Amino acid sequence: MASAPRGIIGRVTDSAPRQTTHEYGERIGATAVLRVGATAAVLDGDRLLLTRRSDNGEWCLPGGGMDAGERPAETAEREVLEETGLVVRATELLGVYSNPDVVVAYPDGNRAQIVGILFRGEQVEGTAGLSGEVTEVGWFTAAEAAELTLIANHVPLLPTAFGTDRPYFNEPR
Repeated sequence: MASAPRGIIGRVTDSAPRQTTHEYGERIGATAVLRVGATAAVLDGDRLLLTRRSDNGEWCLPGGGMDAGERPAETAEREVLEETGLVVRATELLGVYSNPDVVVAYPDGNRAQIVGILFRGEQVEGTAGLSGEVTEVGWFTAAEAAELTLIANHVPLLPTAFGTDRPYFNEPR
């Protein structure tokens, strides 16, 4: 597969209002529902695919909520396609993550503690682009990604996503 361009490769300037927020507090997850999702770490050489969310302006690994009747790996593949147009194949489980001290608060009033499943995603076809959920998309080195504002749950995943750390595991306190 041809090498992807460096940095941001697409941008929408008229983005949706930034309404999704995060709430933080000791075990605040106990006040919310659990929501299962899946993400994909897609590498091109030493560059990782990241997207900027239209709902809060923060960067993240492409991914989203799991639908009933779907395998977690299928969720990761579907979400990358929906968000970027890139077809990927989930090839490896990289970790399971959740932070009971962070809740996602949605514009409709729903609140959720996210339980996420991280997969390695291998590029199959297509070119990463934009969607209604994504205002920017780009390929970043670890140093470049460290300069971005990422959603809280994805920050500790980056070493694993870049392949420089063991599979991710939320160690109990």
